[in-house]
Amino acid sequence: MLNIYYGNMPEAVFNTSVYFKNVYEDKWITDPIAQEMILDIDKSVVLDSAVIDSPVMGKIAPTSLSGGVKTLILMKNERSKVFNASTCGDNCAKWILKLAEGSDLTINLRHLMDFGEGTFDIHIVNTDQIVHNMKELVPIAGLYV
Repeated sequence: MLNIYYGNMPEAVFNTSVYFKNVYEDKWITDPIAQEMILDIDKSVVLDSAVIDSPVMGKIAPTSLSGGVKTLILMKNERSKVFNASTCGDNCAKWILKLAEGSDLTINLRHLMDFGEGTFDIHIVNTDQIVHNMKELVPIAGLYV
């Protein structure tokens, strides 16, 4: 289940780009799910663990991926950490929900992320409530961001 803590969370990794630069492993980039996320979010193709083909920037290193993709890759591979998901745009929301399928994932949000018009199960840590759609989520999140 996805667990969200809204607002300032001191134990959360705030600067995900710096954290990613210092901890990512080559195998994280070549993982099939990471490749899907990179293609979907950044419209880029992983050529190997060190080279990604970006339609905007040409050949880039993994450290040059968008903040959203780097944060998603961290969420997938560093499950014991809580990451600042406000580095992600709304285009990452479906991936966050997917990463939370089958096992708990806790994130920190400092803005209102749009999880779409469908249904979901999200636990709001601040209030210990479970919400199932944006209509239920917005009033609670609005109290904290």
